[in-house]
Parts: sequence; C-alpha cells; structure tokens
Amino acid sequence: MVLTEKQINTFLGFVLIACFLPFVSPAIALVSGIILSLLGIKNGKLSKYTSLSLKTSIVLLGFGMNLSQVISASKTGFYNTTISVLFVMFFGYLFTKLLRVDNKTGTLISVGTAICGGSAIAAVSPVINAKHHQISFALVVVFVLNAVALIIFPIIGHYFNLTQETFGNWAAIAIHDTSSVVGAGATYGTKALEIATTVKLIRALWIIPLSIVIAFFSKDNSGGKAKIPWFIGLFVLSIFIAYLIPAGKEFFSYLSWFGKRGMVIALFLIGSNISFSDIKKAGVKSFVMGVMLWFLIGISSFIALYYQV
Repeated sequence: MVLTEKQINTFLGFVLIACFLPFVSPAIALVSGIILSLLGIKNGKLSKYTSLSLKTSIVLLGFGMNLSQVISASKTGFYNTTISVLFVMFFGYLFTKLLRVDNKTGTLISVGTAICGGSAIAAVSPVINAKHHQISFALVVVFVLNAVALIIFPIIGHYFNLTQETFGNWAAIAIHDTSSVVGAGATYGTKALEIATTVKLIRALWIIPLSIVIAFFSKDNSGGKAKIPWFIGLFVLSIFIAYLIPAGKEFFSYLSWFGKRGMVIALFLIGSNISFSDIKKAGVKSFVMGVMLWFLIGISSFIALYYQV
C-alpha cells in the first residue's frame, strides 16, 4: 500500500504530537524517525525546522539547570570534569585523524563523549552546521553506549567494591547522557546518585565554553568567518534567570519540560531525514571511534579514581 502525501503528513503530525508523551524517549524518537525515513514515510520540508527546534530546546533546558548546586559543588568535581573533557577532546581529535573519520562526525562524537551525550551533540551541531546523517550517527553511537553503561557500570562498581563517592564520580565522568548517569547512580546508592548528579551538572556546563571554542575554529564557508553560536548566550541567560528569580521555579520547570520534549521532537526530525546513503557515509570507523573514546575515558577515569591518582 502506497501512502499519499496527505496521509504521510497526517501520520507524521500524530507522531510529532506523540513526542510530548512521557514514555517517548530521545532514543525512541531518533530510531522511530530513522525507521520511518528508511520506509519512505517522510516529509523533506520538515528538515528546515530541525536547527530551530534544537536551538530552542537548548535554551529552554537552561531554565532547568540548578546553578546554585553547581556553584556549591566540590572543587574535586570541577577538577575531574575539566581534565576529562580536555582529555576526551584531545583524543577525539587524534582518533578522527588516525581513523580518517569525517571531521564533523568526529567532533560530534567527541563532544558527546566528553560532555553530556545527546544534549552536547544537539548544542554543537548547529554551530558546525552538521548534516542530518552526521548528527544521527553520532547520536546512535552515544545512545548505544549509554544503554550498555547503564547496565554494566553498577556491576563493575560492586565487583571492585567502589565507594559511593568513587562510583558517583566515575559514572558522572564516563557515562554520556545525564539520564543514564542518574540511572546508574540511583542503582548504586543514594550518595552515589547525589554525587553523580552534581558532578554531571558541572560537566554539562562545558557545553558553553566548548561550543564557543568550536565556533571560532569552524569557518563559515561563505565568508571564512567564525560562526557565533548566539543561542548559547541565550542558554546561559536562561540559567541565570532561573537562578536569580527563584520565585519562578514552577514556571521555569514548565519551560524546561518543553525543552526536553522539544529535544525529542528535534531528534525525531533528524532521524526522519536520514537515508541508506547517509548511513553508508558515516561508516564503521565512526562507530569504532566512539567505542574507543568511551573505553579510553571509562578505563582511565576508573583507574584514576580507584587508585586516587
């Protein structure tokens, strides 16, 4: 049965509405978009809204970030995240060159591993003007490794009898997405959850300076000028507004919720524009790079925290 354009648009409209349902995760949205696209159920006109939805979602997510919690966090957490971010970005650049991975895909996988998975990829992709298949593949790598980490990290932690504090720091540094960090921390213990959430929040704030740095190293093809990520400035502003106006906490929580749901919609739009040729372009080397980076930060951070290096 061949669907008409009207039927496809109506179906996609219902899917976009479904993205607001709580059980539709970013991973589900991305995979659903990819499957529908490969089945030929897509609307090319929707792709022009992807960048706007990504940027808007990032700004709205800022209203849900607890700046006071970050400020009061330990210096050790800040030190660990700083070292880990710089460490991953350096080896990400190195692996991109050694494996001859596409530069933009390599950058997205690196920032996703270094900072906070899907959110970091979503924030940086408009800055470097990444294409749909580059964003999709980087997200797939992150989501797969996230799922694995959520299962095996608590098992490894118990096997080596890691303390709550050590596990919390390790999870926050070596697991990509915040949701998986929280899940692993909660599985391990209350103290581990508290530490993991705080340190992860510090790590997430690296989106701001790293996006700006990447912007200045990424040249606009039309004029050779750096592309300034102005939406990152709005993201910072939203964090400070939520911090300075505590009375608006309930309202800001709604804005943050819309940001999270908007991110789900954005990931569906990204997935819905991918094709078999795009998947082929990404190549096996990109996935190998993601796994190598994850193993590198996972093992090195474990050793450093376990032996208190």
